[in-house]
Amino acid sequence: VYFPILSLPLTAGFRRSMRLCRRKSRTNQQSCYSQCPSSCYSTLAAPYEEVVRYQRHPTDRNRLIILVGPPGVGVNELRRRLIASNPREFQSAIPHTTRVQKSYEMNGREYHYVSKETFENMVYSHRMLEYGEYKGYLYGTSIDAVRTVLDEGKICVIDLEPQ
Repeated sequence: VYFPILSLPLTAGFRRSMRLCRRKSRTNQQSCYSQCPSSCYSTLAAPYEEVVRYQRHPTDRNRLIILVGPPGVGVNELRRRLIASNPREFQSAIPHTTRVQKSYEMNGREYHYVSKETFENMVYSHRMLEYGEYKGYLYGTSIDAVRTVLDEGKICVIDLEPQ
């Protein structure tokens, strides 16, 4: 699994983009460094983000992975495939819902079934990581559900649709 590194040391794998200088005339023989302002080459304006294989130190806790994308782009399928590829390492948090439990479902397996009042209290007490409404019912992932997965020593994977 590869994850982008968001905070890099100032010299970590920085590559300079020469496209910034190709707008200049080819007849001008000055070096690209002298043609472009120095900000072109500062690490704060880096045109590339280094991606490295994430290697968790044994003393580090597992992390939460949130896959975000609009409907139809495949984040749900990506989550399912990731978990299926290594179920001992990846797991989803069990979401909460206010909808009625179906006969073949078990509370705590597909969903945590709660009343609307309980769900709203969880939202107001900042115990929900994310939540939304679909067809008149509330759905969401609680912080406790994520912690349960992390406490089992697994990486928690959830998918979201931006609203």
